[in-house]
Amino acid sequence: MTSLELTLLYLLAAVLGVVACRSLKLPPMLGYLVVGVVIGPNALALAQNSEGIKHLAEFGVVFLMFVIGLEFNLPKLRAMRKHVFGLGLFQVLLTMMLGTGGALLLAKLAPNVWQMNWQTAVALSGALAMSSTAIVVKMMSDRLEMESEHGKRVMGVLLFQDLAVVPLLVLIPALSSSPEELLTSLLLASVKATVLIAVLLVGGQRVMRWWLTLVARRKSEELFVLNLLLITLGLAWLTELAGLSLALGAFIAGMLISETEYKHQVETDIRPFHDVLLGLFFITIGMILDWRLVVASWPLVLVLVTLPVLFKLGLVAVLTRVFGGNMGTALRTGLYLAQAGEFGFVMLTLAQQNDLVPPALLNPILASMVLSMLATPFIIMYANRIVMKLVASDWLQQSLQMTTIARKSINSNKHVIICGYGRSGQNMARILEREGIPYMALDLDPDRVRQAAAAGDSVVFGDAARLQALMAAGLARASAVVVTYLDTAGALKVLANTRAHAPQVPVIVRTQDDLDLEKLSAAGATEVVPEAIEGSLMLASHALALVGVPMRRVIRIVQDQRDARYNLLRGYFHGADDDTVNELDHERLGTFTLPLGAKTIGEPLEHLALHALGVRVVSLRRVNGKAIDLASNPPLADSDTLVLSGKPAALAVAEKKLMQG
Repeated sequence: MTSLELTLLYLLAAVLGVVACRSLKLPPMLGYLVVGVVIGPNALALAQNSEGIKHLAEFGVVFLMFVIGLEFNLPKLRAMRKHVFGLGLFQVLLTMMLGTGGALLLAKLAPNVWQMNWQTAVALSGALAMSSTAIVVKMMSDRLEMESEHGKRVMGVLLFQDLAVVPLLVLIPALSSSPEELLTSLLLASVKATVLIAVLLVGGQRVMRWWLTLVARRKSEELFVLNLLLITLGLAWLTELAGLSLALGAFIAGMLISETEYKHQVETDIRPFHDVLLGLFFITIGMILDWRLVVASWPLVLVLVTLPVLFKLGLVAVLTRVFGGNMGTALRTGLYLAQAGEFGFVMLTLAQQNDLVPPALLNPILASMVLSMLATPFIIMYANRIVMKLVASDWLQQSLQMTTIARKSINSNKHVIICGYGRSGQNMARILEREGIPYMALDLDPDRVRQAAAAGDSVVFGDAARLQALMAAGLARASAVVVTYLDTAGALKVLANTRAHAPQVPVIVRTQDDLDLEKLSAAGATEVVPEAIEGSLMLASHALALVGVPMRRVIRIVQDQRDARYNLLRGYFHGADDDTVNELDHERLGTFTLPLGAKTIGEPLEHLALHALGVRVVSLRRVNGKAIDLASNPPLADSDTLVLSGKPAALAVAEKKLMQG
């Protein structure tokens, strides 16, 4: 198979795998793993796990570590120090200690099934300590649990696991040395890593800021991206030259850039490389898996799935209780962190490269990790039910939470329920208070709730996306519900619950732009306020007032636009700076000039039914520059210029129709 054919195969398989996972609402990573198994040498044998592909896939890990370094910042660590350096530290240390001890004990009791020395046990326990940041964070974000009690603890543990990868990347290669040289190799690797990190962090910050500023002043996007690749791969090569791993250098590069003002731009630019190459890494991991060996040793695989998951669940739950969490929070934290993680694969691959993992155990261990990750979305989905069944007090605590909300709202009637008490929610609360209108705010940030409640604000801890919280806040008696946070999925849950149980209550939803306006309106939103369009409307109104347009007319113009759901303001002409991944599916304006001989010339505009394609005609100008009134249904003429509004795909179809009829 040629390089081109192999590349096309990987791309096709990756696309199909990710589409399937997206359809099933599973993380794309699982799609890559399954694809690797299917096309690998042990299944359909469509692709061989060549050295070239392995080297390319290594860059996936490099960019993963770069992104981790980029997210590493001292203020974040300081704010979460109890969870990171308390719960997270003990989770990693105890998992590795107990995991190593358990593996050696098993090797002693069943030497025929489980053969390993202490170096292998340490390497595997390092992999065991890791959980899946990608899967867990994505699911917590979708479920609006990032600021919950268990969410904060889960994030603290995941953050420490990311940091723990750095010394493990140094430790695992050193473990492959002979017993006589082990201590020397470990000390040498540690000294090298310490010196390199110290040198880079001491002088590197200043140099990095100066260099990035120098490149940014050239105002060339491609130069900036090339420079990023140079920095990331250059530092990775430097650490490899020092006898350390590529990933360590990439982590340092991310740390250096994280303290500069270019951090967010770098995150945007590096994301495509990170996602694509990491996908390739997981495909190569899947290709290693020999399903025949897995089937042959399925009892071992079952044990390797069950025991580590139960062990991590129990350990994390106990540690969470020790560090002050209640039983419900402890069990949820354990359920969220019980699976294997992407860094576990990195550790396993590194251990295999250094001949630390026996070939007979590689496939069962790999299969068990994949299966535990496959089970994670379902475990998280049903976590609440599991906790409610196992922990009697959790139901009581949730009831207490609902009672707290209900107690605050019991005397409220014709009040406004504010979902989210960030800046927008607080500003709204102040205006309502000034007008003497009662309100009840729900928020998931306990610190914010505590401070605001202490200041006398009517705010309680509660998830607005949950029906119980809305009902406790007096949904049936409310005069309006306002969703102030920018989360369409969460807003849709609020809308569904309100429409089902209090359809008479109007709901106002805040969004970033007009992308989800129709979706939210269809879901039952009374008003949708897109920030970007409202901002431009306010700018225009101030400008009109300042140039002498009567205020009454300005107010009417603004109101007309709102009544028409911002029809005139929707869509805009995109430039090169607007065509980012997030903007590709936005409604936009496009101009189209009818060429001579177009088949639609002479036809009335309405006969083309462009609205059926999802395209709106904004304006029509003749070749002499005269604007034509669209209400008169004018016939099209040679060289007419139409301004069309719609999504890119719909605009392309409309232009074709204007040409060919």
